[in-house]
Amino acid sequence: MPLFQLLLVALIQGLTEFLPVSSSGHLILLPGLTGMQDQGQLIDVAVHVGTLGAVVVYFWSDVKVGLLGLPRLLTGKVDTPGAALALGLIIATIPVILVGAVLHFTGLSDVLRSVAVIGWAMLIFGIILYWADQTGTQQKTATSWPLKDALIMGLWQAISLIPGTSRSGITITGARRLGYAREDAAKLAMLMSIPTIAASGILLGAEVALDANTAVMRDGAIAAAFAFFAALLALTLMMRLLRSVSFTPYVIYRIILGIVLLIYAYSGSSPQVAG
Repeated sequence: MPLFQLLLVALIQGLTEFLPVSSSGHLILLPGLTGMQDQGQLIDVAVHVGTLGAVVVYFWSDVKVGLLGLPRLLTGKVDTPGAALALGLIIATIPVILVGAVLHFTGLSDVLRSVAVIGWAMLIFGIILYWADQTGTQQKTATSWPLKDALIMGLWQAISLIPGTSRSGITITGARRLGYAREDAAKLAMLMSIPTIAASGILLGAEVALDANTAVMRDGAIAAAFAFFAALLALTLMMRLLRSVSFTPYVIYRIILGIVLLIYAYSGSSPQVAG
């Protein structure tokens, strides 16, 4: 794959994974709207691994707490903050794994990969994010995350399997409706991304690893590295901006892009995006 396309895919994934604008939707649109070759599953997995590394580094203090709580959780005890966080993340991840498995093995995931679906998802879930952000209270913090809230946010996260929805955007939407402050809602959404991206990477990576050659593995390593730095930059900027800015700028972007994509999709010249 040309180096330019590798860098473009990595930058798109890295800059959009943790912003509520749908990284998967952008990656699906890239080959369909530009005429470039589809980057393939291995590159998709690689850039997701890169962004996974970025969120682990940025939230390392919280990740460390969760990891230290895992042994306690495995003994059946949830009596430490780490064990509670680990259990919450596990519960929040179950819905997206179950729904993702159904979509993957039934082939429905390929059916949803169209410009029209992405356009509608961008528009509709952008408006829902705006509604949740403007009407939600800011009473709860990430330090107190009940298992009930973890499950509810996990159900919201499962909706993100519709291309164009945005995993971070829909989980932030759920968190804001539950009353979490903006920065805390984003933090929980980012922590939830760790087991979700890891599970997705394992599922997809297992399918393509055996067929990968040296050149493809090299391309994957390059893409992962650039995605890591782009994601770390985007994540840092977003978390800082949320201290003084709402999610409205992202909503405006989603609405504009959604309308443009719908016009394109229904103009009669839009093909189904390749799976």
